[in-house]
Amino acid sequence: MEATRAPSDNPERRRDAERTRAEILAVATAEFADRGYDGARVDEIADRTRTTKRMIYYYFGGKRQLYVEALEQAYARIRAAEQQVNVDHLEPAAAIRRLAEVTFDHHEANPDFIRLVSIENIHRGEHIARLPDLIDLNTPAVRLLTDLLRRGQEQGVFRTDVDAVDVHMTISAFCFFRVANQYTFGTIFGRDLLDPGRREHYRTMLGDMVVAHLTAVG
Repeated sequence: MEATRAPSDNPERRRDAERTRAEILAVATAEFADRGYDGARVDEIADRTRTTKRMIYYYFGGKRQLYVEALEQAYARIRAAEQQVNVDHLEPAAAIRRLAEVTFDHHEANPDFIRLVSIENIHRGEHIARLPDLIDLNTPAVRLLTDLLRRGQEQGVFRTDVDAVDVHMTISAFCFFRVANQYTFGTIFGRDLLDPGRREHYRTMLGDMVVAHLTAVG
């Protein structure tokens, strides 16, 4: 008689489990982004995914582990976007501008990422410290920036007293501020930072600032 396969050996059950896990993670990401770590409720996540609190604990272990995985996945998306950038055919200044545009586009399209990072900073990086793979200066963006800076310096285009991490910070700061501070900035200054009519203006402005800094006479 043929032995009964364990559920883990059943491809269809594995696919169902993967779908359920992905759905829980997607809903949890939105919940944490909207309510913060302390305000998010596992019961609410269970209700919105038509599953149970027990099932969430089975897949993730608990609320803290679920939040940490949501945070990790959010960072994984921006790193995946960085890895897809191909600028080998571009001159250094144009390549730097392209990389800045990728960050600009990603942050605008993923406001939950901005909120999660803001929440994690409120917690002083307590949870991200549990993700050693993220605590690494050798990210795709920094590696690419290092190579582009070197190329630009060898061609005499970029100043030599620049640092890839500082350039990465400058790009991230502009893109992050535009999404994270849209409400306070809009209320104070009466300007919508996400106004589609000004999008290309801000996108170009970012590239102009970074390139101007790199090509300025030191």
